[in-house]
Amino acid sequence: MTAKPLTIVRTIAGLRAQVAAWRAAGDRVALIPTMGALHAGHLSLVALGRERAERTVASIFVNPTQFAPHEDFEAYPREEAKDAERLTEAGCDLLFAPSVEEMYAPGFSTTVTVAGVSGPMDGAARPHHFAGVATVVAKLLIQCGPDIAIFGQKDYQQLQVIRRLAMDLDLPVEIVGGATVRAPDGLALSSRNAYLSAAERVVAGKLNVILKTAIDSLRDGEAVDVVEAAGLKALAEAGFDPIDYLEVRDPNDLSRLGPGPLDIPGRILVAARIGRTRLIDNMAV
Repeated sequence: MTAKPLTIVRTIAGLRAQVAAWRAAGDRVALIPTMGALHAGHLSLVALGRERAERTVASIFVNPTQFAPHEDFEAYPREEAKDAERLTEAGCDLLFAPSVEEMYAPGFSTTVTVAGVSGPMDGAARPHHFAGVATVVAKLLIQCGPDIAIFGQKDYQQLQVIRRLAMDLDLPVEIVGGATVRAPDGLALSSRNAYLSAAERVVAGKLNVILKTAIDSLRDGEAVDVVEAAGLKALAEAGFDPIDYLEVRDPNDLSRLGPGPLDIPGRILVAARIGRTRLIDNMAV
């Protein structure tokens, strides 16, 4: 069966015109924001969008405002032609691929910040990051006006920041979290995994194993602070350096849990670097 053609638009006006036409026909619209270098995890979000709506829009925009000067904005993988092929095969209807100038007009001076859930963990390790994420996601939601917007749970803190953003600004959109897709050894799929050397890839595969061990200990009644300390030690022994955090948090507001045994559902989250690649992961407890 031949895949339907993918429409590509690069302007906000073009995006809005197509969405308006779909709405006039009574179609629901799902938006999947990405930074490109698409993999099976992204495509699972497109599949989820197709289940939930008649039309799917994927955006590809490597957002400069969420990168610090020392981070990998210039090196971040960009492969739009391949991404368009992947989206076509996945049955996506439209690719929104704006330029930086289209997204941030000259004199752009507005920043959206989300307090609370953006503060710990990645918010502490990357202080610039979530203001850039919140600003660009707010713009995408306003530009597209989807019925639902889908984000991967691998970036769990980001997902909670976006849920808070949509709630606080009364945006008429349902924020949906798509399940993390993993390689056979359990490593969460990520565009940045392409940076890993063969030896680093072996080490990276231990990250999810360390999380699972921590979860088993928590379920056995071990104290949160003991489990976190053991997890940090295991990461260091595996070769991760530096380690930004391994913490057990409330799954909704991301407040700290513990220090004693866990008596409510939690979420364990980790960020650590192997070589030049920063990996993040999380699992429900």
